[in-house]
Amino acid sequence: MARLGIELLFVQHFDLGFAAKSAEDFISEVIVGAIGASHIVVGWDCTFGNRRRGTPELLRAEGSRLRFDVTVLEPVRGDDTTVYSSTHIRELLKAGKPREAAALLGRFWEIDGRVATGDRRGRTIGFPTANLSLDDYLQPAFGVYAVRVSGDGPDDPLRGRTVDGVANLGLRPTVGGLVPRLEAHLFDTDADLYGRHLRVALVDFIRPERKFAGLDALKAQIAEDAAQARSLLAAAPALG
Repeated sequence: MARLGIELLFVQHFDLGFAAKSAEDFISEVIVGAIGASHIVVGWDCTFGNRRRGTPELLRAEGSRLRFDVTVLEPVRGDDTTVYSSTHIRELLKAGKPREAAALLGRFWEIDGRVATGDRRGRTIGFPTANLSLDDYLQPAFGVYAVRVSGDGPDDPLRGRTVDGVANLGLRPTVGGLVPRLEAHLFDTDADLYGRHLRVALVDFIRPERKFAGLDALKAQIAEDAAQARSLLAAAPALG
């Protein structure tokens, strides 16, 4: 958001009391009373307030009465007439279609976080990984992805550059994982990334997550996945 030039952001705590607030009260108490907005910009299908009674039409009517302007953005459509929307983008990610989601976003969708210490099992089979928790993130389709990884910190070894890699996103059934996480193996780098803040962009979906008979079978499959990821990333556009 900061990179988009947003200078001030209000984050409203959402509880049952706030959910019960009518659209009219939301406008008068929050938009006008608390924020003092003079111009509101919303999407064409915006709804708000209890029972979703708030609409762009209501905003325009209340704007005339309470003296604020309203701009309603019309839907943006692709060449195939698909409406660009966050709902459609989430559906594509859950379906394992990150490239299609990127076409709507204008960039590859990213998971960012601080690298945590894992069980270090990847090092024993020749594929060390940077492990990130999913926390409250949207969970895309579990499986293996071709990824591009970059860093944000001022002393980050990846700052200012992007490294290709292959990542498993999910529960890691071969080793009995219980909590979803992202494990990214970075190609051609041995940088110490523990504790670093990374951004992992999902570029292409390679295959669904599955359980293997043992670590040797898993290692052989990761080698195949890595080779496929290199090929996919070499042909992928540089978005975002």
